[in-house]
Amino acid sequence: MSSRPSDRLAIAIAQLNATVGDIAGNADKVRAARREARDADLIVFPELFLSGYPPEDLVLKPAFQAACRETIETLARETADGGPAALVGLPWRHDGKLYNAVALIDGGKITALRFKVDLPNYGVFDEKRIFSAGPLPGPVGFRGVRIGVPICEDIWGSDPVECIAETGGEILLVPNGSPYRRGVVDERLNVAVSRVIESGLPLLYVNQVGGQDELVFEGASFVLNADKSFAVQLPAFRECVVTTQWHRTPDGWRCEPQPLAVMDEGDKVDYAACVLGLRDYVGKNGFKGVVLGLSGGIDSALCAAIAVDALGAERVRCVMLPYKYTATESLTDAAACAKALGVTYEVLPIAAAVEGLTAALEPMLAGTQRDVTEENLQSRARGTMLMAISNKFGLMVVTTGNKSEMSVGYATLYGDMNGGFNPIKDLYKTEVFRLSRLRNGWKPEGALGPDGVVIPENILVRPPSAELRENQKDEDSLPPYDVLDAILRRLVEGEESVAAIVAAGYDSATVLRVDRLLNIAEYKRRQAAPGVKVTLKNFGRDRRYPITNRYRDTGVPLPQPDETVLVAQPSTAAGVDV
Repeated sequence: MSSRPSDRLAIAIAQLNATVGDIAGNADKVRAARREARDADLIVFPELFLSGYPPEDLVLKPAFQAACRETIETLARETADGGPAALVGLPWRHDGKLYNAVALIDGGKITALRFKVDLPNYGVFDEKRIFSAGPLPGPVGFRGVRIGVPICEDIWGSDPVECIAETGGEILLVPNGSPYRRGVVDERLNVAVSRVIESGLPLLYVNQVGGQDELVFEGASFVLNADKSFAVQLPAFRECVVTTQWHRTPDGWRCEPQPLAVMDEGDKVDYAACVLGLRDYVGKNGFKGVVLGLSGGIDSALCAAIAVDALGAERVRCVMLPYKYTATESLTDAAACAKALGVTYEVLPIAAAVEGLTAALEPMLAGTQRDVTEENLQSRARGTMLMAISNKFGLMVVTTGNKSEMSVGYATLYGDMNGGFNPIKDLYKTEVFRLSRLRNGWKPEGALGPDGVVIPENILVRPPSAELRENQKDEDSLPPYDVLDAILRRLVEGEESVAAIVAAGYDSATVLRVDRLLNIAEYKRRQAAPGVKVTLKNFGRDRRYPITNRYRDTGVPLPQPDETVLVAQPSTAAGVDV
């Protein structure tokens, strides 16, 4: 154990990538961090680090809870080696209740526990289903210092931090599992600043990094001193263990400033999130690599670039699956994109498969008019062939539909929707174009793909087409994407009424049509592959609408409340109604 006097403290931030359910692997990361930060007094790990976050209903299994408990007790005994103490998050059962907890392990034992108070139950969070709320926390005594340990959501309201400050807390150490979405970095900082102002205490914020199913955690941990100044800013999308130096001053504890990591903004952060989300989904689920259909269109080209940046060209296999409606330009563009990315590329015509299916269906379809049924046979033949390649070679199929298509059902079930994961699922079509142009002039740090132009210019300028019939264009079936995406953002992220969108200047018939398509496509979205979340409201974890649903917004302006109607209010007096 360190003999460092209590007027100085070395606190390490363990911004690490845990895997849900890999208790032994996560414990090994704790051990490795203790070795790396051996000169620190204390190491702070992210929320529920030992179990991985979010563990969802896995955490309800008694065997899983017991394994976490046994592992933290083993880790605690190991701190008798004189190395740094650690704050490690894990599920903890006490008096018949399950808590989202943090354990302080030091000197060979568990010296303190703190339980999360505010359990988030909105958006992607569902913690009230599985955890009980803990009591308001007082500070933890650690080597002569009173340390407050509010857990993640506990700093988004004022009560837990206020309790810590009022009971003598000196430093706030905040373990987090806060997933990425646009704008969340600024929101977190504003929340942290508010707690610093209210409490007068410095705050260390440690966030996990990595992908977990649809969620991506970007890290970006930081330290704020009591005067609201930045002392530390760690990079986003990268694991690191960084030791910070603290000293006691007449005005309280202060962290010595370090050089601040430069933070990317806007589309660059979205792109980096898509790369990390795909990398971890493939890696943590044990796939050798990925395969995807490279059509010569913008969506598959961007997915191929993301896959190469995530996994390296040697783990990405691209297949062009042409039919008689596939344009020569598409063949040329797909080949050029594959060459620029350096991936394995093959051409497998689907005519035999499509014509075989058509012939098999002829007795039943004879006498009917050709329609979307025959078009979908092409997409389903492609989907079947990609799944066969996946089965044979152990490669996960990357599905390539964007959020615009998923919104309005412009996709084929068991066809182009086949696949294990979709890195662009939460990107609208206009954003796909933007990120593609961005990638041609930039790539994120740590990306494994080549520099320079990887998506040919012709792909960026050609009108999008599914190429399922002669001279087909997406805009034959859909409004222009700039109009469609603007309406969808208002309907999906904004939950705006049809009347409000029309009042904002959009064509009434178009808005009503888009709203109808959005509603009737729910059954398709429920069967879609998971994909990286980057927006405020993604399909799946955020937006959970019923499939069977007869409500339709007619576009009639919402009525104003009738002040002449008496609305009953709950009464505090038993048996009394208004």
